[in-house]
Amino acid sequence: MKYNPDTNHRRSIRLKGYDYSQEGAYFVTICTHNRECMFGKILDGEMRINEWGTIVEHCWLEIPEHYPNVSLDEFVIMPNHVHGVIILNENISMIGANIVGAKDFSPLHNNRPFGTSRTIGSIVRGFKIGVTKWFRKNTCIYTVWQRNYYEHIIRNEIELNKIREYILNNPMNWETDENYRI
Repeated sequence: MKYNPDTNHRRSIRLKGYDYSQEGAYFVTICTHNRECMFGKILDGEMRINEWGTIVEHCWLEIPEHYPNVSLDEFVIMPNHVHGVIILNENISMIGANIVGAKDFSPLHNNRPFGTSRTIGSIVRGFKIGVTKWFRKNTCIYTVWQRNYYEHIIRNEIELNKIREYILNNPMNWETDENYRI
């Protein structure tokens, strides 16, 4: 299908001009296609992942193997979405250090030597591709994820701790979650 500017109005939900390869902590939410509950159930306020949820968790935990500038913080696999904190750090020896707060909200730095391969977008894309490949090979499900993902640039330690708490409490708050489905 050819691009038609009169009918195709895809609008970016990213912060305009922000360099998503910058060091810092990012909170991401990735939802399943049509928010279908695929990865397990919430029972008594606790997430019980199924086989598919185990695959998602495995792919999530492998992210740093594919992106050496990444470390993972708190995350949760929910029935129809994943929440997680991804930390980017150009200095690989500093992975795991307390890196919060964007360093520069100015427009993109075009002199970066590695292009987009180390951006939050490329990391999320790689994760989604890994999960989708497994599903296509092992199930009759072709489309696993909704298009795009949600992200939030974590600006300070207080915000990071609130997001960690939100992630940890997400299963207990499932019935009030905007992604809640029966």
